[in-house]
Amino acid sequence: MLTTAFLFLAGVALLIVGAEALVRGASRLALAWGISPLVVGLTVVAFGTSSPEVAVSVRAAASGRVDLAVGNVVGSNIFNVLFILGITALIAPLAVGRQVIRQEVPVMIGISLVLWLFAADGRVGRAEAAALLFGLVVYTVFLIRQSLAEARAERGNTDRAAGDAAPLPGRGTRTLVDIGLVLGGLALLVLGARWLVDAAVSVARELGVSELVIGLTVVAAGTSLPEVASSLVAAARGERDIAVGNVIGSNIFNILGCLGLAGLVAAEPLAVAPAVNAFDLPVMVAVAVACLPVFFTGAVVARWEGAMFLGYYAAYSAYLILAASAHDALPVFSGVMLGFVVPITVVTLVVLVIGASGAKRG
Repeated sequence: MLTTAFLFLAGVALLIVGAEALVRGASRLALAWGISPLVVGLTVVAFGTSSPEVAVSVRAAASGRVDLAVGNVVGSNIFNVLFILGITALIAPLAVGRQVIRQEVPVMIGISLVLWLFAADGRVGRAEAAALLFGLVVYTVFLIRQSLAEARAERGNTDRAAGDAAPLPGRGTRTLVDIGLVLGGLALLVLGARWLVDAAVSVARELGVSELVIGLTVVAAGTSLPEVASSLVAAARGERDIAVGNVIGSNIFNILGCLGLAGLVAAEPLAVAPAVNAFDLPVMVAVAVACLPVFFTGAVVARWEGAMFLGYYAAYSAYLILAASAHDALPVFSGVMLGFVVPITVVTLVVLVIGASGAKRG
């Protein structure tokens, strides 16, 4: 058991270090090639912090651990919104940019619904996985073109294009260092994913818990640690829009990139457990939809809304544990959540949206 715990913790550590190296090297390369910081933030950084999810899901799918691959993605998306945004908003209320409300959140909701539709027959086939990857390419190209168009519109007479800047001494050496960071980060991600997946499977067997539950909880939280760190640091530094954008961008990449790649490398179509279709996927979609009214009300995620998100993640985790152990308290717990807590939350959000809309019209 101690060896398994060491492998798990070491795997998480390698994933974090590998993701950091990959993001840093790729960001520097992108900036050196003249890509704007905005595009780097929306693509390289957001996608880079999701690289642990990619490594784990692809590794799990290739080794036949399909439940772990699917559970990691679904659980990470739920964790990102409810836990990361929740705890970050408790540190400081999060300002939400207009583009995130009008564009990124609807995209996240749309692809969450697409995944739910793809999984309705109990599996995600190669053609559907390829469609998800194609969607990622289209989304990334759209972001780059949109950002470049905005940069050209806002560039003043005093601004210079990146290509006009004088070459910096030692750029060639730094380029080699950055390439080394990217390659080293990828190597650490592969090794960390192998250790984490093997340890998670061992823990599931020893505790008698399914790989799906381990993927939805422990592995999902472990692979989301880069998003936790980057969002908390961004919030502490006052860069609150980055904290929000990182979470939304990572969720989009998790579905399109992680499951897309996992579905292509798996020997068989990715089987989606009935429990995921009946509960976890609807929760993921509901969490994505809940972002819209929360973000819309004043374009700020308040502390009480962050506390609400954290409370829901605690309730979600408690449900998974009770369900996995077939605890006698599960029916009462489910009844309280469905009959009281959820309706009260929905009514509160509707009232807030109506109030915000009235204030804007006024």
